[in-house]
Amino acid sequence: MIKIGLVGFGFMGSMHAVCYKEIPGTKIVAVAGLKNESDREVIGEDVTVYETGMELIENADVDVIDICLPTFLHTSHAVAAMKKGRKVFLEKPACLTKEECELLLKTQQETGATVQVGHLIRFWDEYKYIKEVYDERKYGEIVSATFRRRSAHPAWTFNNWLHDPAKSGTVVHDMHIHDADFVRYLLGEPDKFTASAARDEHGLISHFFSTFYYKNARISFEACWDFPEDFAFDASFCVKFEKATIIFEADKFKIYYEGGGCEDIVLENTFKAKTDLGGNISSLGGYYNEIKYFIDKISNGEEPVVAPLSEGVKSVLLMLDEIESVGGAKI
Repeated sequence: MIKIGLVGFGFMGSMHAVCYKEIPGTKIVAVAGLKNESDREVIGEDVTVYETGMELIENADVDVIDICLPTFLHTSHAVAAMKKGRKVFLEKPACLTKEECELLLKTQQETGATVQVGHLIRFWDEYKYIKEVYDERKYGEIVSATFRRRSAHPAWTFNNWLHDPAKSGTVVHDMHIHDADFVRYLLGEPDKFTASAARDEHGLISHFFSTFYYKNARISFEACWDFPEDFAFDASFCVKFEKATIIFEADKFKIYYEGGGCEDIVLENTFKAKTDLGGNISSLGGYYNEIKYFIDKISNGEEPVVAPLSEGVKSVLLMLDEIESVGGAKI
């Protein structure tokens, strides 16, 4: 039995808890950050509750520390967990600054800790499909693509921490990084990029646009978290290959063939559970896939290769370069 210590039980932590309940051979035995007793309906009764994440890391008898805290708390808790000899699942983004990137990598090197970062888009079924057909060159090379991720103001966060750039890194770290990280996974590091940003009344980046340039491909991105409160969450893409174009938006997942014809793409999703835990997530498939992958790897004594710490750090460093190129997170 792999014993899990879950640090942080807000929106993300509660989703992770639901996933662990569906993975054989795992059990949440310790939690920090429980908000109320009703949360025990998700985690079960026989769980030790700690006041803080650091107390859990120091005292709980666990194999894995799963960190679902606000971003500005990631590094301190991940470093403590690695030094304690635990395997670590660290929600994205891995951290906020170049110095934190360096500290995380240095600590992993010194401790030999296994760390996976929660870049779930690498595990999301529709995005996985794009990766698979590209790796096979089933429809030739990628010529161009657009990735869009938009939402209303994320008002559900504790004390509105997402809108403090010192705590979240802005919409760039929180939303754009999803798609940018996936494109890095798909095509590697861009040869160059261009970026622009719209800002709110406080000078904070609220709407971000960028383009990655590759030798034979152009990839554009849009990320915004400042639409009106009734604006429905939207994550979509359009990828143009040499021989076909694949689109994913709302409930539509289709392929259009060069020369004519189109059809729906129907996937056998690994995990179909739904959630009413809030936020903008209706299905836990990607979350389940990434956590199941992590558990399988550590069960077999292997290191995760799809979303290791080194990859999470590279994506953060790219976000920092993009933010710097538009004049900083806040002006």
